Amino acid sequence: MREEVNKTQTPSIKPHFVLVHGISGGAWCWYKIRSLMENSGYKVSCIDLKSAGIDPSDANSIHSFDDYNKPLIDFMSALPEDEQVILVGHSAGGLSVTQVSHKFGKKIRLAVYVAATMLKLGFWTDQDAKDGFPDLSGFGDVYELGFGLGGDQPPTSAIVKKEFQRKIIYQMSPLEDSTLAAMLLKPGPILALQSARFSQENENVESVPRVYLKTLNDNVVKPEQQDAMIKRWPPSDVYVLESDHSPFFSAPFLLFGLLIKAAVSFGYCI
Repeated sequence: MREEVNKTQTPSIKPHFVLVHGISGGAWCWYKIRSLMENSGYKVSCIDLKSAGIDPSDANSIHSFDDYNKPLIDFMSALPEDEQVILVGHSAGGLSVTQVSHKFGKKIRLAVYVAATMLKLGFWTDQDAKDGFPDLSGFGDVYELGFGLGGDQPPTSAIVKKEFQRKIIYQMSPLEDSTLAAMLLKPGPILALQSARFSQENENVESVPRVYLKTLNDNVVKPEQQDAMIKRWPPSDVYVLESDHSPFFSAPFLLFGLLIKAAVSFGYCI
């Protein structure tokens, strides 16, 4: 009943999309989607999480998820109390979306997970890790790791080695986009991401409608992992994209169309 009520409430303004990248990415990942949205008259904000994009922080110095996600938390805190946004998270950006859904449920009209980690409480159990952690072992030794706490401690950062990036992350994307990505990707704070755990006491997250965009040719968050997360925490709608892990490069027009479709289905006047 709650979801139907949400869908019939019609905001009088166009949606404000807030786009959140995954590990190693940055606000730059969304350049095609941002262009399509702004050319169509929508408000768009693209966030650089800590150590990502133009943020100067060293990923090896970031050990908590709260620290990593602080730029998004600060952004949501600064929004007027009467403003609602459509929050879009890609890949590990789904964890960022879920955390702020716990904290700022009233400010989020809709949460959209794009090939994203969608776990209600983050990483508490082995099943959470199985569903939400990428398993790239089938491709060999693909990670370049950083050990900011010392070689005898768990790694603090990770990035897919350049020779594997196109094959794993961008296999259906234009060559110029995977080339751009190879120039801009940065190590991500893997230790901080693995520590993402959210309070079981806060039910604000259930007040936020969710849509999942499933990527059928995904080598990173594999389709069966996406299906498992969808089954465990069912969203209102599931849309399907014939794309690799990076539909903002490989299928930007389709991704843009589905984001607009999701906004319309939850009452926005487009």
